[in-house]
Amino acid sequence: MNTLHDPKYLRLKCIIYQLLACIFILVIIVLLETSVICYGALVPAPAGPGHTPASQVSHTEGYWQPPSEATIPAGESGALVTYGRELISHTARYLGPQGSVAQISNGMNCQNCHLASGTLPFGNNYSAVAATYPRFRARSGTEETIVKRVSDCFERSLNGTAPDASSREMHAIRAYIEWLGSNVKPGQKPAGSGLNKPALLAREADSAKGNIIYERSCRSCHGKDGEGLMAADGLEYAYPPLWGPNSYNDAAGLYRISNFAGFVRNNMPLGATHDAPQLTPEEAWDVAAFVNSMPRPHKDQSADWQDIRTKPTDYPFGPYADGFSEKQHKLGPFGPIEAAQ
Repeated sequence: MNTLHDPKYLRLKCIIYQLLACIFILVIIVLLETSVICYGALVPAPAGPGHTPASQVSHTEGYWQPPSEATIPAGESGALVTYGRELISHTARYLGPQGSVAQISNGMNCQNCHLASGTLPFGNNYSAVAATYPRFRARSGTEETIVKRVSDCFERSLNGTAPDASSREMHAIRAYIEWLGSNVKPGQKPAGSGLNKPALLAREADSAKGNIIYERSCRSCHGKDGEGLMAADGLEYAYPPLWGPNSYNDAAGLYRISNFAGFVRNNMPLGATHDAPQLTPEEAWDVAAFVNSMPRPHKDQSADWQDIRTKPTDYPFGPYADGFSEKQHKLGPFGPIEAAQ
């Protein structure tokens, strides 16, 4: 009898083919899942403007948290709070180069610097603003209000012009900031406010090392030339520009290297948090040095810090009351400067 036509042989052959087919399918499934995981890790999907990844809002235990939305009042006062939050989240849609209300800013959103609409621990949140303003600020040498502070952000971080103090937009932004701070007692700064700056380096921050870190950890979102990534609607940035004509100017808070280092150490790259950072303190200082070494708009600051003795250690423009150079004030090491104060 011919073995090739033996029914038992044919059944065995069929079973072997079926097993091989199953193994092939399983291999394909595993390969596909692996490629999706790797792709997702290397090239995260852009967060839409105003969207904050879950990884950035789940690390809040023990830190200030915003009031419940149920506490937003009814009527016009509540409408102002809601509009203010919208303006913080999507500033450019209303006040950017193609803004529906006015065209007075560079296209960035307030929440590019004040993450999650100003609510994230160590994300430059607004928790302490209402509780500590009005207050004297050495930079202007005057007692400043919330309106003045917001105006500074428009003129510096947004490299534009502030909304009129009497405008509905300014009233709304102030109302939102005051509502956010309604659970903070006057004069207090709750846990999680500020930027939680990394420990000082014993050396000068190195922009060449920072360039390497930028290429590794920042370029995929912020672009080869720091130009950022526009959202699909073309009205605002999904990822903001870090230098160039549409970025913050050299009078902004983030132009001080300690502020930038604290910001990225606790929040960047995408997915990092204050309790699970992805950059070392040294990397945060170095990438800050690199980004702030790149070209950006200039703002006249001749009226700032009239009492030069009050200039911050890392204020990058002289003159100074000490004998340290402008370069050391910009890049460090800052320990000797602080020790001499």
